Amino acid sequence: MKKQTKYIFVVGGVISGVGKGVTSSSLGLILKNRGLKVTAIKIDPYINVDAGTMNPTEHGEVFVLKDGDETDQDMGNYERFLDLNLTRINYMTTGRVYKAVIEKERNLEYKGKCVEVVPHIPLEVIKRIEEAGKNSKADVVVIEIGGTIGEYQNMLFLEAARMMKLSHPKDVVFVMVSYLPTPQKVGEMKTKPTQHAVRTLNASGIQPDFLIARADVVLDNKRKEKISLFCNMPVDRVISAPDVDSIYDIPLNFEKEKLSDKLCDILNVSHKKSDAKAWKKWKNFAKYAHNGKHTVKIAMIGKYFETGDFILSDSYLSVIEAIKYSSYTQNRKPVMTWLNSVDFEKNPTKLKELKKYDGIIIPGGFGSRGVEGNLKAIKFARENKIPYFGLCYGMQMMVIEYARNVLGLKDANTREVNPNSKNMVIDVMESQKEILKNNSYGGSMRLGAYKAVLREGTIAKEAYAKKEIEERHRHRYEVNPAFIGELEVKGFVFSGSSPDGHLMEIAELPKNKHPFFLGTQFHPEFLARPLSPHPLFTAFIKACINKKK
Repeated sequence: MKKQTKYIFVVGGVISGVGKGVTSSSLGLILKNRGLKVTAIKIDPYINVDAGTMNPTEHGEVFVLKDGDETDQDMGNYERFLDLNLTRINYMTTGRVYKAVIEKERNLEYKGKCVEVVPHIPLEVIKRIEEAGKNSKADVVVIEIGGTIGEYQNMLFLEAARMMKLSHPKDVVFVMVSYLPTPQKVGEMKTKPTQHAVRTLNASGIQPDFLIARADVVLDNKRKEKISLFCNMPVDRVISAPDVDSIYDIPLNFEKEKLSDKLCDILNVSHKKSDAKAWKKWKNFAKYAHNGKHTVKIAMIGKYFETGDFILSDSYLSVIEAIKYSSYTQNRKPVMTWLNSVDFEKNPTKLKELKKYDGIIIPGGFGSRGVEGNLKAIKFARENKIPYFGLCYGMQMMVIEYARNVLGLKDANTREVNPNSKNMVIDVMESQKEILKNNSYGGSMRLGAYKAVLREGTIAKEAYAKKEIEERHRHRYEVNPAFIGELEVKGFVFSGSSPDGHLMEIAELPKNKHPFFLGTQFHPEFLARPLSPHPLFTAFIKACINKKK
């Protein structure tokens, strides 16, 4: 008898940012630890075909999959929690779904039928969900529907979920993640907003099977009973999800309420006992988030932090998590400070403040804003022997700084910032010129996984402990081959390159010149996992610790 794939839909109520992504990731992890094969899907309700064209300060980080798909940052959480590589079939947007339906209509694939929003859009959504499960041979597919219940944008995805429940009543489960506020002046946790959210979901023809109750504190029995009564579900399916210091505690909290048992029972799937060995590893990892005896201070210099009066660290979420994983392996708790590169342009005296940090990271980015501030910070790090790690744009800035201040090419620049520079040490890739000419920006960069070969006797080779690597990319510009010889004569080392030797992937200074001055054209943060930290981040953190000593 053919095994039937099970589906868990995760939706959000009351407010955005309630934690659907980490809830979905945690559900996947606790089921994986029961011996089930799990995959995850993110559905984003915007018209954009992918996340690549969105401003990070509005939407957070763009996470790149192995096959080059530019996705929402929640896909990164799925990969990190489940320790797997997802593909573009695991991600969809309203724009992507409509585009597919319209292309089918143009190709007469509907055989002359009147193509309508319902049922054809939901049917396309269902097709993609089922295909993702089939491709990964999953026992369980966890599907997160973006947005908040009651928004117009996600109605068609909820309709798809309702239709799936109708056709597979025993194979589909709904989990609502909802917020229970405790107004400061009232002093009592309120369930009414969640009651309204559930009734709004009911209006879409869906009854949640579980309610994940997000709140400042643990949910008491009285509140659980109230939600059970008014939201029409057994009291043991109201799961308390209080605020925690680390998102990696969430799966542990779920298991305290035996959530994986309850999910397996309602889905009627055969499962093993929780994998004690794997679970112990996760528990030990989660402890590091709280028990680091010493700290390591990291300055993150970027341009995508400010959003109004607030700081949006989500713009660099994968970088932050990668730092944590490598720090924990060294029994260190990372203390990260977000610095705006523009501030160093306005007030260069602030550069002296960088001495109080154990290491500096300049992550990816685009455009000219803050470039001169970045270059000043890199020069300061190089001259004062502060460990420096440049990611993508951070490597390009590192090359420009070295060309200006060591080679003496004062106008050295990138074509992205100054197309009139005589010394274009960073230039647009040949394959990108026609694309830019035609303003074809979406999904057209060098994206996804590419191989690189490492050079013997370098920091990179020592960190990876292998000759060939594969890393994920997201960029249009590269080191200009015309300047490689000049840079190397002056002590700059290109320790990683594409297999054909044309593209420079890693740049560094030897250890006898600097304890850690290294940049990557790729994004190593996308491959950092909780139980398998990225080797370059670990090498960087070790250098930071040595500097601290």
